[in-house]
Amino acid sequence: MNSTRRTSAARPDALPIHLQIEELVIRDIAAGRLVDGQRLPPEREMAEAHDTTVRTLRKALAQLEGKGLIERRQGSGNYVRAGQQVASVYSMFRLEHAAGGGGLPNAQVLSVDYLPKDAAQPDYGTSDHGTRFRRLRFLDDIPIAIEEIWLDGGAGRVPRDKVQDSLYLTYKRALKLWITRAEDRVGIAPVPDWSHDRFAPRPGTVTAHIQRLSWAQTARAVEFSRTWYDTDRALYVQRLI
Repeated sequence: MNSTRRTSAARPDALPIHLQIEELVIRDIAAGRLVDGQRLPPEREMAEAHDTTVRTLRKALAQLEGKGLIERRQGSGNYVRAGQQVASVYSMFRLEHAAGGGGLPNAQVLSVDYLPKDAAQPDYGTSDHGTRFRRLRFLDDIPIAIEEIWLDGGAGRVPRDKVQDSLYLTYKRALKLWITRAEDRVGIAPVPDWSHDRFAPRPGTVTAHIQRLSWAQTARAVEFSRTWYDTDRALYVQRLI
């Protein structure tokens, strides 16, 4: 399995290490890198691979056991229990490594602004303004996408210092807002001129593109996003279980 060692846990917007490990295992099970009945490495070895303590690792394993994704056998080890979907921080993040494996998502925030919605957006929410997040996305610290996310102004505003790697987790903690479902439309589009230097496709290059509307506890969608991803490094994956 992959390691969180390269992820900068010192960043204030990074997820706690135990949650990073939990998410990585969930995504690797979903991607088939960890299969049903497979024995995980010894706990001390896993903790070292993730550059953390055995105590922190066991916190992640306890959460995974509670979700029915691993079985902990006294004196034998920890074994994968695959074949079921579970809720997770990144359960709606559909990009995975092109070479295989889910990978651990993280992000670099490029800007956070409260602005009027532009004409290219669909009708959603209750306000003509929204918070626009622009970010560079990574899988295991490999840059794979750029994204622009708009949270409807009627849903509230998120302070810049409260923004974490997972915006959905940010919404929960800062606004008590739960994203419950999303609709994706996948196609192609040119990379925008605000793109980051670390995103391989240059501005103006046509690449894979996702438009997403997301709903929370209300009837109207509260979020609209656009994601451009590098098809040499990532694939969009939707599994039917």
